[in-house]
Amino acid sequence: MFITQTTYRIRYADTDQMGVVYYGNYARFYEIGRSEMIRDLGYAYKELEDTGVVMPVVTVNANYKRPLYYDELITIETALKKMPEARMVFYHTIYNQDNEVVHTAEVTLVFLSKETNRPVRVPEYMISALGKMTDLE
Repeated sequence: MFITQTTYRIRYADTDQMGVVYYGNYARFYEIGRSEMIRDLGYAYKELEDTGVVMPVVTVNANYKRPLYYDELITIETALKKMPEARMVFYHTIYNQDNEVVHTAEVTLVFLSKETNRPVRVPEYMISALGKMTDLE
């Protein structure tokens, strides 16, 4: 398994009228975690796109366990459990500042050619980087 963690402070703009994080903002937290995970592999997400590969989200399965509030410092944990092929499944766990699990999600992205909009396999450099840093199968 390959796991990374990123911290983020909840901003006022993240909350709704009730003072809790608006449910739609969790997808942005997943993106923050994914982007930082790819950066931890030695690449910026933009570099992936510059090679002609894009990764749209195709499924999200989210579980809201507890609310988050303005000014909390959260930890976004992002995990990969298996080596990607044409799909990459990210497992996100969000912790509040008391280290309690407040949210979990499974997010699936696919690799597409930017030019043809057709599925492609994961770029070899990403497989190589994951292979060096993990024990993914």
